[in-house]
Amino acid sequence: MSIATTNPSTGQVLKSYDPMSAEQIDAAIERADLAYRQLRGTTIEQRAGWMNAAADLLDAERDEIARIMTTEMGKTYAAAKAEVTKCAAACRFYAGHAAAYLADEPADAAAVKARQAFIRYQPIGPVLAVMPWNFPLWQVMRFAAPALMAGNTGLLKHASNVPQTALLLEDLFRRAGFAEGAFTTLLVGSDAVDTILSDPRVRAATLTGSEGAGRSIAQIAGRELKKTVLELGGSDPFVVMPSADLDRAAQVATTARCQNNGQSCIAAKRFIVHTDVFDAFAEKFAAAMAALRVGDPMDDGTDVGPLATERGRDEVNGQVRDAVENGATVLVGGEQPDQDGWWYPPTVVTDLTPEMRMWREEVFGPVAGLFRVSSYEEAIEVANGTSFGLGSNAWTQDPDEQRRFATDLDAGNVFINGMTTSFPELPFGGVKNSGYGRELSALGMREFCNTKTVWVGGDDIGPVGSAGAHAE
Repeated sequence: MSIATTNPSTGQVLKSYDPMSAEQIDAAIERADLAYRQLRGTTIEQRAGWMNAAADLLDAERDEIARIMTTEMGKTYAAAKAEVTKCAAACRFYAGHAAAYLADEPADAAAVKARQAFIRYQPIGPVLAVMPWNFPLWQVMRFAAPALMAGNTGLLKHASNVPQTALLLEDLFRRAGFAEGAFTTLLVGSDAVDTILSDPRVRAATLTGSEGAGRSIAQIAGRELKKTVLELGGSDPFVVMPSADLDRAAQVATTARCQNNGQSCIAAKRFIVHTDVFDAFAEKFAAAMAALRVGDPMDDGTDVGPLATERGRDEVNGQVRDAVENGATVLVGGEQPDQDGWWYPPTVVTDLTPEMRMWREEVFGPVAGLFRVSSYEEAIEVANGTSFGLGSNAWTQDPDEQRRFATDLDAGNVFINGMTTSFPELPFGGVKNSGYGRELSALGMREFCNTKTVWVGGDDIGPVGSAGAHAE
């Protein structure tokens, strides 16, 4: 696999990189291990200072970093700038909350016949992060910020089409003050992952990507008895019930489907609409999708840029063509333009049936499937009738339906009357084939910690110090 920056707007290769040799990979892992031994000996306050410095650098260099992301994977420049700002906020969030998230948690000492009993959270070592191209900065940062603040070190195997973004992340943390090797970018293909994760110095892995990639990582980690966190995408439902604010739902649906040019794991993809409001919603939604401007992602007036890869564009086009050939109706879009670059228009497809690929597959582009249902129960059946379970959306003003959706939607995230997104304050992850484990919040930080039980007996032993005053 080539490691290169290829502009999706033109298909032109701008910069190529040679994959690292086996010797270079081994040296990088050794630096990460040595850096871990150093980092775990620092205080949370020291790490917070470096993490805040990283946030300052992101803010100061936002426009240039955003330009690199847009050039490498085609997201709009406005969206890229917002992504950089979100990453800076996440750095500051974990710098400010790590002490509380990693503080010792007292247990009931009397119940376990101890003078003192508590839980302590400590780092585990170098963690391999296998990351995708769609949010090339944010996907990495939501792992890196909590992992580094916990005292772990990171080894990044980024997608091969965003090498410049990958390299700037390593440089960012180094310039912020973290030791050499605390965060290292590995310019390697997927064929090197087995060797890296099998190395005893690498203690765990996190992956955001396809089901196939997740199964591969899980298989290696299972063989090596190493912890993994997997986020494997989704085919998120967007349910609209009769009491919904249809104007608001249609506008948010348009953003939810076409954010990041439709290439988001938590983008709404299946729009499940009650028959009482189906026609009205479909008309509003189709009109809003048709009004989106497709064009140069560097132009502030552009809503949707090109898809990131030619293969991805061809896959989306194939899914739509399959639906049409099997009887589906296209309300908007649906035709691949004949021009350089990897473009696909905002598209709405209805009259979907189970034999169509769009019924069962994730569509990773600006294509929405509309499903008509006649009841709450049918809406839940269709929403949950997929192998995925990452995000979900439900639109209703009925308090009872809101309570039921929160329970009945089989997903890691349920957003009612709003668009699914991620926040540092809330855990993020999925169920079923969307993966396991959680990122963000205290839970995400602790995924790569040793949750250590400490039991102290005897009357003549002084108190054991709090983790807040310890290096780890």
